[in-house]
Amino acid sequence: MAKTSAGALNYTPVAKVTNLTAVMEDLKKKGMWFVCADMDGESMYRLNLKGPIGLVIGSEGSGVGRLVKETCDMVASIPMKGNIDSLNASVAAGVLAYEIVRQRLG
Repeated sequence: MAKTSAGALNYTPVAKVTNLTAVMEDLKKKGMWFVCADMDGESMYRLNLKGPIGLVIGSEGSGVGRLVKETCDMVASIPMKGNIDSLNASVAAGVLAYEIVRQRLG
């Protein structure tokens, strides 16, 4: 992961946890909101992504697990056009991260 991040890993806080839903619940009590990526979610353009956001991206193929998805406050979809109905995890993360930044700057 560090090799493919092109140096961005040096500037991005990363935490490894054993129980994601428990950590999410703790952070939610401190004011953080969680949004996960899912094709069946609300369009990312209709969501308010301006606050302290934790972005959850699932694995390619199986997506975000049921319990983690239920723990999220919002479920975001990326509007797609044509025959393409999904993106790989890194691309989805990049698109959603950009939308978060765009809303904060706008």
